[in-house]
Amino acid sequence: MKSLDRHAQDKLKDLQRRHLRRTLTESLREDGLWIERDGKRLLSFSCNDYLNLTQHPAIKQAAIDAIEKYGVGSGASRLVTGNHPLYAQLEVRLARIKQTEAAVVFGSGYLANAGIIPVVIGRKGLVLVDELSHACLFAGAELSRGKVLAFRHNDVAEARKLLARHRSSHDHALIVTDGVFSMDGDLAPLADLLAVADEHDAWLMSDDAHGLGVVGDGRGSSFVGNTHIPLPLQMGTLSKAVGSYGGYLCASGPVVDLIRNRARTLIYSTGLPPACVAAAIAALDLIEREQDYAATPLRKAKMFTRRVGLAEAQSPIVPVIIGDEEATLAASRMLVEEGYFAAAIRPPSVPAGTARLRLTFTAKHSDQTIERLADIVRDKIMKH
Repeated sequence: MKSLDRHAQDKLKDLQRRHLRRTLTESLREDGLWIERDGKRLLSFSCNDYLNLTQHPAIKQAAIDAIEKYGVGSGASRLVTGNHPLYAQLEVRLARIKQTEAAVVFGSGYLANAGIIPVVIGRKGLVLVDELSHACLFAGAELSRGKVLAFRHNDVAEARKLLARHRSSHDHALIVTDGVFSMDGDLAPLADLLAVADEHDAWLMSDDAHGLGVVGDGRGSSFVGNTHIPLPLQMGTLSKAVGSYGGYLCASGPVVDLIRNRARTLIYSTGLPPACVAAAIAALDLIEREQDYAATPLRKAKMFTRRVGLAEAQSPIVPVIIGDEEATLAASRMLVEEGYFAAAIRPPSVPAGTARLRLTFTAKHSDQTIERLADIVRDKIMKH
C-alpha cells in the first residue's frame, strides 16, 4: 500500500501545482437559493436546481408519500423486482412531454449515456461527438468500442465532412451532442445536425440534461422557438430543473424496448428509490402546468447578460470566462466575500485556458440580487 499511497500523493501534488486539485466541501442548501459553506451563508449561483423544485412543498410531499407507500429503496434492479408502479407513470409523463412513443428511466444521466450508446453502436459503428459535450457522452461513445471522432463545437459543416469521409466504412453512425451545453449555456443546432444525420443515414442523439424544464416551454432544447425537432434519441436527467434524481431516454417503442433488454447500466443497476420517481412525476406535472414559471430562469439569465454586456443568454447557464485557473479561483473567493457562491470551473471540466465562473440562474433569484451580482462581475472581475 505504501507504493500506492506514494503514487496517489504524487498525482495530488501535481494537481495542486496546477491549481486543479479539488476538495469536497459540505454544503447545506436551505431553500434552493441559500447555501452554507465553511460557516458562511451565501446566495448560490452555482446550482442546477433552476426551478427551485428540490424545496417545493408539493414535490417534497410526493416523495414523502412514496416512501410511506413503497419504502425507501427499490430493493433490486428494474428487471428483477425493482420496477415499482411509479416507474410506468414517470415514463408516460416523459414520453408525453418529449412527444415520443416511449421512454425508459435509468439510475442517472451518466448511467443512461454509458448504457444507451453501446447498445445503439457497436464495434463496427461510428460516433461523432461535439467536442464540448458532457463527459458521459464521451464515456458512452468509448464504451461502444466503435470509432469515435470529435467535431468542433456546434460546427455542422465539420460533422458533415466527417460523415462524408467515414460513414461508408461503418455499419451504423451516431451523432451525439448536448442540447444545452452545461459549461457554456449555448444551444446545439439540432435541426441542422438532424438534417446532416439524415443525409448520411446516421442517427442523432441529444443530451437535454440542462434543457428539460427551462427552455422550449419546459419541453427542452428540441422545442425552442415554437418548433419540434423530432430527434430519434432524446436523453436527459431528472436532477437539474426537475429537482429529483435519475436519467431517461425518450425514443420510439422498438428502441426503448431494445434499451431495456440490452443496456448494461439499466440491467445491472438497482432501481431508483420510489421517492425520486414520485418527486420527478410531480415536478413534470408542475412544469407542464406552469410554463411561464418554467421560462423564468432564462429571463433572469438574460437580465444578467444585458447588464454585464455579455452575449444574450440562451439558457439559465452563463459562463464568465477568465482563462487562468488561479485567477478564476481568486474571483470565486472574492464573490464569497460579497456574499455570493459561484464555483470556479477548471480543466478538465472545460478546455485548457478557459477556466471560468459558471453562473446559473433560478426562478427565485430576485432581480435586485442579480443586478448587484452583475455590477460586481462587470466592474470587479471582467475589468481585470
